[in-house]
Amino acid sequence: MRYPCPKCGSGLELHKTFDRRISVSCAPCDAEAVLPEFKRNPDEAYIDFLAMYDTWEAQEGEGRGWEGAAKGGADAPRGLPSSRRMTRSRDEIEGMIGGNTPGRVARRALYSRLDYISHYSVIRDPEPEAGCDVGDLVPEAALADRIRSGGIPRFYRFQEEAIRRITRGENVMIEAPTASGKTEAFTVPAVRRAASEGSPGEIFAVLVYPTKALAQDQFPKISRLAAALGVRVGVFDGDTGQADRRRIVDDPPQVVITNFDALHHHMWRRTGFAALLGTVRLVVVDEVHSYSGIFGSNVHHVIRRLKRLRGRAGGRIQFVAASATLADAGRFCGELFGEEVRLVRGGGRRGETDFVMIFPSHRTQRALMVDLAEALTSDGHKTMVFSNSHRNAEMFAIQARRRGVDVMVHRAGMTAAYRNAVERRFRGGGLKAVSCTPTLELGIDVGGVDGVVSAMIPVNRLLQRIGRAARGGQRGYAFLALGNDPISQYYRNHPQDYLDDAEVPHIDPGNPFVEGYQVLAMACDAPLSGDEAEAHPGAVAAHLESGRIRRAGPACVPDAARAARALSRYSIRGIGGSIGIFLGSRKVGERALPVALSELHKDAIYLMGGAKYRVRELQYPGRGRAVLERAAADHPYYTRALYREWPRVEREYARRDALGVEIGLCRLRIRKQVYGYANMESGQDAAQGQKILLDAPLEYDFVTKGIAFRAPRPADAISAAEDGDYAEVSGYHAAEHVIIEGSNMVTGGASQDMGGISMGASGMIYVYDGAVGGNGASRALYDRFERAAARGLSVLSECPCTGEAGCPRCTFSYRCGNNNEFLHKGAAAEAFRRIAGGEKTSIGEPSGEDRPLA
Repeated sequence: MRYPCPKCGSGLELHKTFDRRISVSCAPCDAEAVLPEFKRNPDEAYIDFLAMYDTWEAQEGEGRGWEGAAKGGADAPRGLPSSRRMTRSRDEIEGMIGGNTPGRVARRALYSRLDYISHYSVIRDPEPEAGCDVGDLVPEAALADRIRSGGIPRFYRFQEEAIRRITRGENVMIEAPTASGKTEAFTVPAVRRAASEGSPGEIFAVLVYPTKALAQDQFPKISRLAAALGVRVGVFDGDTGQADRRRIVDDPPQVVITNFDALHHHMWRRTGFAALLGTVRLVVVDEVHSYSGIFGSNVHHVIRRLKRLRGRAGGRIQFVAASATLADAGRFCGELFGEEVRLVRGGGRRGETDFVMIFPSHRTQRALMVDLAEALTSDGHKTMVFSNSHRNAEMFAIQARRRGVDVMVHRAGMTAAYRNAVERRFRGGGLKAVSCTPTLELGIDVGGVDGVVSAMIPVNRLLQRIGRAARGGQRGYAFLALGNDPISQYYRNHPQDYLDDAEVPHIDPGNPFVEGYQVLAMACDAPLSGDEAEAHPGAVAAHLESGRIRRAGPACVPDAARAARALSRYSIRGIGGSIGIFLGSRKVGERALPVALSELHKDAIYLMGGAKYRVRELQYPGRGRAVLERAAADHPYYTRALYREWPRVEREYARRDALGVEIGLCRLRIRKQVYGYANMESGQDAAQGQKILLDAPLEYDFVTKGIAFRAPRPADAISAAEDGDYAEVSGYHAAEHVIIEGSNMVTGGASQDMGGISMGASGMIYVYDGAVGGNGASRALYDRFERAAARGLSVLSECPCTGEAGCPRCTFSYRCGNNNEFLHKGAAAEAFRRIAGGEKTSIGEPSGEDRPLA
């Protein structure tokens, strides 16, 4: 039915808001009003709107009336301050556009009445500063011709600087945008030096990539340059066949492409390949930003072991790293390599790209992303859609196909053959869209890309994703789809803060589990000297007690069988056990504990390859396997686990005062119990669902690191509430959610690696590293607590919702194990105001009567 605007007669648009109100807008008037109460019947909503309109028109004063809704004054009938409106006015959009001319898809998104446009700009990267002629740095005619034939007549200035420094033997970190020539910057000096300085029977350089797929993708480019000088290149990783492995060991190429998993595995097993690693003189680590968290903590130790092997042979290793974007690159590479590095920065060249940051006012984030992908592909643009989890990538593909989008999923956990097929189809133009996780942030060649749609991600990671678009000089599109969560609502109102909040990579080499396994691996590489054993007293004592190593004079040597049993079960990409995933008798994947218990409990819906599967049986504890069966394509639900957690402080590392709040950095033991799950309606980004209890709870016990603090008591909210005890407990629970979400902004995405527990009426809140043993994320929050608390207060105070519990855009958490129950927005906001006001609290042990809320 058409509802005419009482001012101009045009058709009004009525939309349900996220917090269940009705917005009424008129495009010709460029005005919008928000009705205070949700009306299921649109006729009733229109009648209420007409009554409001009559009231506004009867009022006097600047900013009143329906015209005031277009002007956006503080008293406009939108009923909300400018920062809380559901959409932007046409004048605001025109102001954002300025003198630019957005492409057709961007213009459609900008003028949508379904979303709030937080930011628009056109990315115009200047061409990098030109450097010297190729021949000035590469006297070998064959190599110079090969470089020129690849489209590089002159080096860029950053390439020239990197080549000169690497040739001189310096440790270098190359930071430059995607497709700007980083590979040539480290490959050219590597192959030239391998040709002139390498010795027969030795490996001169090792080039390390985070994934086997990326290594295979880069192999042809590197081999092409190396062959010009007669330098041989080989790939040695888990996919290398036995015959090729023997060939590499018997007649080593000067350059080997591999990954840290292979280096770790072969060093502790003392294989023939490990013996060659003692000859390596140059290590290049591409996509170095990948080594954050547990993986990077392990890589730090693998590098130490590699340096140890080289040192025993009387030499040193030179390190080169490369990344498109990395905040605080010098510090991070220094921690990873244990060496000082020289930073070399470069610009990039690409066509103009429309960048739009969109908040979905009237729909879910996924619905917005599907709409953007449909608009791009129907306009003939090859499109990459980035989600931040396996589940979201799968659910996007399911919903996009229903809208006719030609899309396939590309993510970790799928077979290499499947991923390669997706890459080939997309590269060749036979596939219009790819739904991917960060697997395709890396430099895998997927051909020309016109558009990128991304879910929320730290800005430097976003820039890497955006770098995929418009490489060929064409008009590009880049959309950041904000979500229905506290972080997104903050950035909706403060887009400049998003552009300033870069990801801070973090590692924790002191993780006791990482250190323990890596010390054992080091003993297997070569016996530990007395000094080396003294440097790791706790780990060595534990291994001596278990019999995995034994004394041999002042040295420590491994018990081969016991050490092998321990290390063969260890992955440097994660810690703890895992659950195997089976379809019938065929293993199709695995998930690490403890997250596996949340995703693979009985009757859980597990998404894989764009299809839904139900967990028929979970054998845990015991064999550690989940057996799946195919679920109906139209199955209406997905599942989210319900769980409880109990913390115990085992050791305190540090303590400090933050705005009066005493914070402790601790070693924590967490007992996790999955007791049920919630059925969540497919197609909805719901925060709550129908609760179902498991017949027998699942439990997992692990040690990690985290922070502990006591939130101030929200006395005013407690006294004003009908049930003061409920308001207090629920306020602390909401505060726990919000401090984690607030930390995401100031630690660059680290909240994805953290969990939290609030301990009832005690006010004690624990925020911990989700990885067993710790990954450094909570340490980042410990150092930046003041900023996280300030952002948390902004999230609560700026959210327009009026419900006692809050909403998904302020207090709810999609990681909550309690189905987002027991939340009180007002009490949480008061606690944060008291923190901002400097109210003092001290750490104390929670009483035995306190009940934890996840």
